[in-house]
Amino acid sequence: MPDQPPYLVPHSKEAIRILYRDDDLLLVRKPDLLLSIPGRHPLNKDCLITRLQQRYPSASIVHRLDLDTSGIMVIPLNKPSHAHISRQFQERRVAKSYHAVVYGVVAADSGEVELPIRCDWENRPLQMIDHERGKYALTRYTVLSREHDRTRLLLQPVTGRSHQLRIHMRELGHPILGCDMYAHEEALAMADRLLLHATTLGFEHPTTGEWLSGECPPDF
Repeated sequence: MPDQPPYLVPHSKEAIRILYRDDDLLLVRKPDLLLSIPGRHPLNKDCLITRLQQRYPSASIVHRLDLDTSGIMVIPLNKPSHAHISRQFQERRVAKSYHAVVYGVVAADSGEVELPIRCDWENRPLQMIDHERGKYALTRYTVLSREHDRTRLLLQPVTGRSHQLRIHMRELGHPILGCDMYAHEEALAMADRLLLHATTLGFEHPTTGEWLSGECPPDF
């Protein structure tokens, strides 16, 4: 069997799970190795939103998870809901948390990483820390458990920069296991996927105004 073309991203056939549904939105679980939106190449059109639109034609994307990241996402089902939820993301009023398993033993029980991030234009899509031109980025972390060679963390990104959690954990000295972009070879080899999962998502419901919170535990 020939190797797949280099422009074809890996993709999962795992089903998208519907966690919650009403007239205005869905809460869904995105599998790892599934794009949130279509890729540029025609072979990379299979993604979360195109699959969902087969059943929910009005579904739209208001935020994304990386290809390698699994977990909970909110999908608006009409334009007013999209605008309302988008504004909450822009104003940082959406509560998000992730589970990650990182390399080594994290000493502090909790802490934060505040380091500015910008695109590494010569090595896109990689990001880099840049104290002069980078955008403000803040991640809070809490240790959930420790083993002899790894630590499970709860990560709470205050900002939403591209690859923020991956690069902040690397800068902390504890790259996320299975990360093929920012982890060293040993950490990369310790997992067969990126051990990063969006666990909780909370925001104001666009119609009722009540706080809606969804949870999707990791399977690693």
